[in-house]
Formats: sequence, structure tokens, C-alpha cells
Amino acid sequence: MDYSRFLQYNYDDYEIIIVCDGCDDQTPSIVKNFAENDNRIKLLEFDHRLGKGGGLIEGFKHAEGEMIGFTDADGATISSEYKKLIESVCNGNDVAIGSRKIEGAKIIIHQCKLREFASKIFNLLVNILFKLNIKDTQCGAKVFNRDTLKKILPQLKTRGFEIDVELLWRAKNENYKLKEIPLFWEHKEETKFNLKFIPKMFIGLLKLRITGHNIIK
Repeated sequence: MDYSRFLQYNYDDYEIIIVCDGCDDQTPSIVKNFAENDNRIKLLEFDHRLGKGGGLIEGFKHAEGEMIGFTDADGATISSEYKKLIESVCNGNDVAIGSRKIEGAKIIIHQCKLREFASKIFNLLVNILFKLNIKDTQCGAKVFNRDTLKKILPQLKTRGFEIDVELLWRAKNENYKLKEIPLFWEHKEETKFNLKFIPKMFIGLLKLRITGHNIIK
């Protein structure tokens, strides 16, 4: 990801936290180079894999802003679109959810047909189980106001890609205001997500829904 794209909007104050868990590429050194020139860029480094959920939770714990959000490192969510989520929370929503599946959204580069079909089925099952009424739970861009996130953070149990669903479910259960925001989005081949993760995600979410805990190791 080109982090500089997120720095061009002249926000009054911000911080960018990059979580590197067991990275075997040049990401940590690239981030450190950025951080030398801007102390608002922070690196969290771990020598082992945390999973998407585990990485997000660590980032959340260290975040200091009044709005806290995340976006995937592959850059699929265009940086200029991310600003819409921030504005949504500024305008009174507790959670802003980036969406590729509501009116106004535009997919510039599509995933393969199999991925899109699997996404539809997964989202359908998730909404049946959790009654979220959200068209796109898995888009990797969400923003929370601080009070909302700090309330639900201690409740989080999942550590994998299913963290998106749990975040929204916990927020809805606390009666926070959730809003889907249409985005321009483009598929990136660098994505770490693989279709083989879906069965484990679904089983983990099923157990989470039944017990309130995630017991998949």
C-alpha cells in the first residue's frame, strides 16, 4: 500500500498504525522510513502471526484518536473513498461500514466470479445468523467512534477474518448506529484472503453465535 495517499487530505490530526505480524517482506522497513519523517505513523511489530482479527485488536488497543478505523493493506479500498467513512462518523453515525453492494458503490476491478459468488452466499448466511441487515460485512474498510469501539473491544473473541462480522454484531447488540457507505473499490491480487478460509470462518461464526465465544483454534 502507498501510505502517502492517506496523508494528502490535511486532517487536523491523525495517526496511522501499521500492524506487522510475522512479516517476511520489506513492510516493516518501509513503514519505519515513513515514520522517520512523521511521528504520527506508528509500527506495531510481532514475530508471529496474529490473524486479521488479532492484528486489528492490537491496533485498536494502541489507537488514541476519537475516530478509529481500519483498511486492508492491499489497498483495495481507494484512499479518497475512505474519507467518506470518516465523514459519516463525524455526522453522527457510530460505525461507518464501507460497502461494495449498495446503491452508489462501484467496483472498478471485480474479483473472479467464484469469489463473488462465495461472498454472496457467505453474506447471506451471516445475515441469517446475526440479523445484521448489512449488504457487505466483509469490505475491509470500517470506521468507529472511539466510545463505540472501546465499549465492544473487551467483548471480541474472534481472531481471524470473521472479525468484521463480530465487530458489527457487537456494535448492533449495544444499539449503536451502523451505516453502510457506498465506495469505489478495486480487487487486488495481493490480497491475503483465500477462499479456503471460508469454512473455518463460518464454523467460527456459528459457534460465536451459539455460545458468544470463538473456540476455533
